[in-house]
Amino acid sequence: MSKGNRLTLYILVAMAIGILVGYLVHDQASPETIKSFSTNIKLLTTIFMRLVQMIIAPLVFSTLVVGIAKLGDLKSVGRVGGKALLWFVTASLASLLLGLLLVNIFQPGSVIKDAVVDASSAQDLIGKTQEFSLAKFVEHVFPKSVVEAMATNEVLQLVVFSIFFGIACAALGDKAKIVVKGLDAVAHVILRMVGYVMNFAPLGVFGAISAAIAVNGLGIFEFYLKYFAYFLIGIALLWVILLGVGYVVLGKRLKELLRRISQPLLIAFSTTSSEAVFPKLTEELERFGCKDKIVSFVLPLGYSFNLDGSMMYMTFASLAIAQAYGIQMDLGSQLTMLLVLMLTSKGIAGVPRASLVVVTATCAMFNIPPEGIALILPIDHFCDMFRTATNVVGNALATSVVSKWEGELVDPAAGSLT
Repeated sequence: MSKGNRLTLYILVAMAIGILVGYLVHDQASPETIKSFSTNIKLLTTIFMRLVQMIIAPLVFSTLVVGIAKLGDLKSVGRVGGKALLWFVTASLASLLLGLLLVNIFQPGSVIKDAVVDASSAQDLIGKTQEFSLAKFVEHVFPKSVVEAMATNEVLQLVVFSIFFGIACAALGDKAKIVVKGLDAVAHVILRMVGYVMNFAPLGVFGAISAAIAVNGLGIFEFYLKYFAYFLIGIALLWVILLGVGYVVLGKRLKELLRRISQPLLIAFSTTSSEAVFPKLTEELERFGCKDKIVSFVLPLGYSFNLDGSMMYMTFASLAIAQAYGIQMDLGSQLTMLLVLMLTSKGIAGVPRASLVVVTATCAMFNIPPEGIALILPIDHFCDMFRTATNVVGNALATSVVSKWEGELVDPAAGSLT
């Protein structure tokens, strides 16, 4: 068995053990013990996440700068960036519209309105949205210090700085070659570190799953089965759309792409963190045949602009809360909400529970009680698992499709462009 397959097996085993341990603790222990267990076992996930986070900033900076510099000129940067943004905007709108369509068909708000409410957690999220404004949006996009952006893992700020730095390197040509060569070496070193860090993934998965089950128990699905089922229908349809378009562009190689990203998908699904698999996804996309200059340019942009699963969930959850409170919104208001979500979701890369923060802020904007977020909190962790995995699929497809459009997608088996 290959090393990659062994790690996937270990992650699956960790998930199964985590579910079993979490259920036993939830079923047998006292509330105080459950709280203590959840807090302590999540330290395993914290360790894994912090190890991943320590390599995000240098990897984004080095790969994006090298990618832009290798593109050669501003015309190439603009062409590749334009194709990437075309995919991002189209996929985001499709995701938002799908969520809007399904929430109007299934009316999930009528299902969740009688569920158990976690009011204290809702107040935490409402507190986070007090600072959510246009000014904060700008602050999340434009860095005042690249050092601060790296220290706080503000991915979007890093992307902005790296784009300016990369364009400057491309403009200087030979004078900047030594800088580009040095950053290229840094990128390879960081990618080697990825393999070491991924060895901790099973522990992180075990911690995340067992803590969630210990606190909520398996019985949570009894209250929210319909809501969760409607959401999964939306995710399934979104995958059909994304993979359908991917097949049109990539053809039979789509199957190989899914095989390549299966391990990052599993880690993202179980840890509910797209960030956790960014380094590994970079590595697998290059092995798939995407040129490093395309991967290092498109993928970091995708992490800020192309969160398909989260986008679908935002319209779904926001309108479901409105339905739970009996608030009727006409089509014009719903489309306005869609456009607001399209914009506000772009500046919160790296914000914990970002989707819920945006949903809470959007509810407040449209006079929907923001405390209604408590209605969906108990099931959110499980929804997050699926929307995070969808985000990974969306970004892998975006990078592969742009590579294909640029004529830069290589078939490693055939040793030629596809």
